[in-house]
Amino acid sequence: MVDRAKLAQCNIRDVSERKRAAEILKEEKSFIENALNSMKDIFFVFDLEGRLIRWNETINAVTGYSDREIALMKPLELLRSNDAWKIAKVIQTAAKEGSATADVLLVTKDGRQISYEFRASRLVDNTGELIGIIGVGSDLTERKKLESQLRHSQKMEAVGTLAGGIAHDFNNILNVILGYGSMVMDTLETGCPSKEHMREVLIAADRAADLTKRLLVFCRKQDVEVTSVNINGLILGLQGMLSRIIVESIEFNLCLADRPLIVLADEGQIEQVLINLSTNAKDAMPDGGRLTISTRLEELDEAYVAAYGYGKPGRYALITVADTGQGMDEGTQQKIFEPFFTTKGIGEGTGLGLAICYGIIKQHSGFIKVYSEPGKGTLLKIYLPLCEESACPDKSTVVAVPVIGGNETVLVAEDNASLRTLTRIVLESFGYRVISAEDGEDAITKFTENSENIGLALLDMIMPKRNGKEVSEAILKVNPRVKVLFSSGYTMDIIKSKESTATDFDFIHKPYLPKDLLIKVREILDR
Repeated sequence: MVDRAKLAQCNIRDVSERKRAAEILKEEKSFIENALNSMKDIFFVFDLEGRLIRWNETINAVTGYSDREIALMKPLELLRSNDAWKIAKVIQTAAKEGSATADVLLVTKDGRQISYEFRASRLVDNTGELIGIIGVGSDLTERKKLESQLRHSQKMEAVGTLAGGIAHDFNNILNVILGYGSMVMDTLETGCPSKEHMREVLIAADRAADLTKRLLVFCRKQDVEVTSVNINGLILGLQGMLSRIIVESIEFNLCLADRPLIVLADEGQIEQVLINLSTNAKDAMPDGGRLTISTRLEELDEAYVAAYGYGKPGRYALITVADTGQGMDEGTQQKIFEPFFTTKGIGEGTGLGLAICYGIIKQHSGFIKVYSEPGKGTLLKIYLPLCEESACPDKSTVVAVPVIGGNETVLVAEDNASLRTLTRIVLESFGYRVISAEDGEDAITKFTENSENIGLALLDMIMPKRNGKEVSEAILKVNPRVKVLFSSGYTMDIIKSKESTATDFDFIHKPYLPKDLLIKVREILDR
């Protein structure tokens, strides 16, 4: 028997290149996946049957669904039912034309709806054959918010323009009421019942004039017209109005300091702040509660400022507005002073009330802080710099300026017939000769005919045919020595935006009293 050797065959093959290629492929796949998952946008791939076959992790994060849940869903189930047809059309259009776009609402697992823009394109193989649809979805929430704010801003600009026009026309009417009313008042004897009645008419007209100023606070920035104001007195004067704003189910209390708190402020704007805050407090207590407005003297030192991180050392009049309403979480508190931010429903709030309050307080060199917790009410603190005694105007020392007439000729250019007549009567009753003009062109014609005699031109800023600025330029070319006094029922910011007037010009705001007009005319003519 012959022994046979047992042999084994071993084949050795170098697979280094293959392993390297596999590792490179794995690294590239990992890189692509990481890149897609790092996108803020949703990435997706549909097959030709409309099924999701690839997606990035963004869709999981946004919708709250797991990969397994998404794999078992139809893509259209992720959308609001009314928008499903849009994506179906996008798929069809992209397959035929190469690309398509649609804005839809993506519905999350917990039912939230998020506005998204989906952009889709054809997906082909290396032979150019269509194998699916590829695309991305971008969150439109921020863009929609900015678009909404822009629309709101444009609407408020339109409201501001409208309010300015209303104020102009309304102030013309009030000027006539105040003018004739004050003239009648001067003819009535002290103690006469009619004098008291006329005084009430003039008070009401003054309030109406102040109302037009407040209307414009909502629509455009205005310079602060400060006077010496006792905060306690202001709040007491506002008590009746606030009581009417607040419903019967809300208890309204005042707790005011036992000493005057004098600040330099625009009284109307501070009143507007308190009205806005009280209205917000009322809305936060739909089932009733308690609203308390209190004041006290507060002195802030360096330690306080360092500890709380706001304000600056000094003495302040502190106004607190506290309610027992629904309160706010910390996130809401961070946003309440932002323009257009509101927690109210559509049509219930503009989101401008607290932003306006913040702006007004800042204009007064003060600051406003909010403290609140959900279910525990809200406390707002307003700090206004206390007026030093030496800086406060002493009203008792103000000397009344005597009303003095003259014999100069005054050109009155006013398109409102009633106010034109009133102005003529007022000026003529104090010795002036008056030439009246009903519009800009008429004013230029009348001035050209009497250029050597006219000492002052009283020009309405906004008139038909030629505005006040154009009339002023024309008459100064004829006679550079003539004095010009502009008047208008518009606020100064509207006038300057319309007319681009210089800052150094004489101006009297409508409505004005006859004595104020006479004092202003005499002052200008005597320069």
